[in-house]
Amino acid sequence: MASPNSSFKLSNVEAIDLSKSSNPINTGIGYFDHMLDQLNSHAQVGISVTVSKANENGNNNDNGSNNIEDRNRYSNPPELQEDLMTQVGSAIGMEISKLIPSTATKSRFCCPLDEALVECNLVFDTTSSAGDGSGTLASFSLYPYGIFPKNGRTQIGTMLTAPLETFFRSLAKTSGLQISLVKLRGHNGHHVVESAFKAFSRALRNLIDGTNIDSDIDSDVGNMAKMWGINSESYKEGIVLNRLGKSSRATKETSIDVELGIDGGAKEIRIDTGVETLNDFYESLAKEAQISLNVKCKGDTWVDDHHTTEDVSIAIGKVLNTSLGTKAGLNRMWCAEAKVGESTVRVTMDLSNRPCLTHDLCLSTCGEEYVGDMSIEMLDHVLDSLVMNAQMTVHIEEKAKGENMMDLTMATAKAFGRALRLCAAVDPRRAGKTASSKGTLSA
Repeated sequence: MASPNSSFKLSNVEAIDLSKSSNPINTGIGYFDHMLDQLNSHAQVGISVTVSKANENGNNNDNGSNNIEDRNRYSNPPELQEDLMTQVGSAIGMEISKLIPSTATKSRFCCPLDEALVECNLVFDTTSSAGDGSGTLASFSLYPYGIFPKNGRTQIGTMLTAPLETFFRSLAKTSGLQISLVKLRGHNGHHVVESAFKAFSRALRNLIDGTNIDSDIDSDVGNMAKMWGINSESYKEGIVLNRLGKSSRATKETSIDVELGIDGGAKEIRIDTGVETLNDFYESLAKEAQISLNVKCKGDTWVDDHHTTEDVSIAIGKVLNTSLGTKAGLNRMWCAEAKVGESTVRVTMDLSNRPCLTHDLCLSTCGEEYVGDMSIEMLDHVLDSLVMNAQMTVHIEEKAKGENMMDLTMATAKAFGRALRLCAAVDPRRAGKTASSKGTLSA
């Protein structure tokens, strides 16, 4: 496969739904290969493509070598990278178009990395046909690629960042998709690009499945309920796993007992910490996550709320992480919104084993010192202690502050729980394998 005006020709181009290709990804630009591999791990679409020079006879580069020079053989001259990435984008877009069902409409996904958050929106034109060139890149706002240096990275590995827009435009055109990629946060250029590819991959998976982060999992009808609801194979496999955890933790400041059950719904939720706002926070979180959670804490609340709120969150985070086990076979990533009163919060979560919390909640500018009987500064500490000990990557976005901090706090709890529910869900199609291009989350 070669474009008449291109310096390159492509072979072994595939996009296989829910299966790995037996052919490699070998474009001659190593970092570009790594990004394309995100579709294998996160879209569950088996991508393969091999690139060679148009004037070469046969294919002499598909040798499985990890030699640096071979894997980056087409990084120079740099001016040809745009040509190469255009051809790859067009070819892969054509193959992807064959996987999109005629009933597909739209999907949206955000992918959280510890230093980046990119949102992808996909819209499918039901009147288009495979390869008819009707797709468009509606928006592409990833620049600058990080802040180190000030104006971002122009090159990652041997791959230039400028041609990425051309790659996604070419892919959009032949796939029939309207693609939007917007960076919401990002200090690290490598992770900005990786977040973009993962967000696209996850949005594509949802589009193919007919699911969406905005859909109701508890509806009696629809693909979300079929895929993840209480009558789904996912739910049944979770029941078999019966993921449970418990812990007792005692210091001079607090004595805490925690029992947690991930599977089978929120059968029992009893939270008694001595801090009412903390009780309400974790009760709301557990209900939305559909987990059982029993917490009993005797803490030195006569001092203040600090030790109790921090230690309870540490204990719950650790038990949650233990209950999730290796996280192999899980959906792993999700994003969810919740509204309480006029407050709206979105939480994007990854059970990554690389803990990081990033949020823009207006805790320092709200003008309030307490939310109920818990100090405002401790909400930040609650979230940080929970995320770090549960080994998650979490981005929290304040979409609307609302009228008071209690509504904002409870919206955060609900959104957190909703995201956790789908992250912890078993994806039967993964057959116990980890959703990662690394193959593991434990290293």
